[in-house]
Amino acid sequence: MREEVVKKFKEFGINPNEAIEKVRNMPISIQCWQLDDIDGFLKAESLTGGIQSTGNYPFKARNFEELTSDLKEALKFIPGKKKVNLHAIYESDDLVDRSEISAKNFRRWIEFAKENNIGIDFNPTCFASEMLKDNLTLSSYDENVRNYWIKHCVNSIKASEDIARELNQKVLVNIWVPDGLKESPSNRIELRKNLKNSLDKILDYKFDRNLVDVSVESKVFGIGVESFTVGSFEFYLSYAKENNLVPLLDMGHFHPTENVSDKISSLLLFFPKIALHTSRGVRWDSDHVLKLNDELQEVCDELIKNDAFDRTYLAMDFFDGSINRVDALIIGARNLIKALIKASLTPWKLLSEAQKEGDHTKILYLQEKIRELPWEEVYEEYLKEENIKNDFYEDVKKYEKDVMSKRGN
Repeated sequence: MREEVVKKFKEFGINPNEAIEKVRNMPISIQCWQLDDIDGFLKAESLTGGIQSTGNYPFKARNFEELTSDLKEALKFIPGKKKVNLHAIYESDDLVDRSEISAKNFRRWIEFAKENNIGIDFNPTCFASEMLKDNLTLSSYDENVRNYWIKHCVNSIKASEDIARELNQKVLVNIWVPDGLKESPSNRIELRKNLKNSLDKILDYKFDRNLVDVSVESKVFGIGVESFTVGSFEFYLSYAKENNLVPLLDMGHFHPTENVSDKISSLLLFFPKIALHTSRGVRWDSDHVLKLNDELQEVCDELIKNDAFDRTYLAMDFFDGSINRVDALIIGARNLIKALIKASLTPWKLLSEAQKEGDHTKILYLQEKIRELPWEEVYEEYLKEENIKNDFYEDVKKYEKDVMSKRGN
């Protein structure tokens, strides 16, 4: 790194090499479902549950071999520690009904993680199923439906424990259900009681907290469930606190006027750990590819200024079928990393002291001076240290021509 760059940051009490090291050691969980529009490998049922991947860009992955080939191509251009974020519908071995899954059904994923020195996070798949009745799963009025999804979630946790043992790395199991109603409900509390009771039964399985953390994820609404979502933010925040679970904030799962970044500091005061799904909503939870925009930057700022790296599970959650899906993963991951780099290069101590002194003029002055600092050079140095090319478009274009185009879809 140029001495002039180091000197500019030193004037603000920042060591750019330490900033790089901090970001390098923050694992980012990379969602496998970007590469096939959330089809999964079961292929038996249509996408349901208020989820929608749009676009018809060709050559999407159709099976384990193609998806992991695409994932490896993306990993070549993403620096730092990484995990792969799996949904249960991505069984790789001896396919079974998802209520019966175990770690042996993800044997090739475990080997893939070992070969590529990455971790795994896991998600029960409570959508795209004939057992999604009237847009309800764990909150269903039908006991048989509830029991089916309880069993699926418990077995997802058990599988994750075995995965964690094999990889010697903790697994986050994230529970999200699409439950809700298209029109305003006559009785909200009964459905929420059902969801609470189902979650209680899942937690009757005393999972090993040294191997697994369990998170719960809220949402405002989904397609087909516009008027009422059973698993609201207030519901899951209360449930997570009462049961020592991890609250997960998805950047697309709140009202457009809400800032997820503003919620982080409050959660850090009351929870030992939090989890984040980073995506970009455009007017609604549309899960666009991450851009280096203000809200992404403020989310990363909160993690850095509050020294919350060791307390945060950080993942991406977008699925864009309108562009090359490998490029989408790389662009999104790199923008997340850029935001983390920028946040790590910000003199939060100076800004905090100015706030305590009530010197808001100094805060504004410093904020504008910070914009002039050459953070891009620090990011480029990070890529060099990781032996990763800055430019990747032509490489992925060649991969598309040589590999992806042979799929014929």
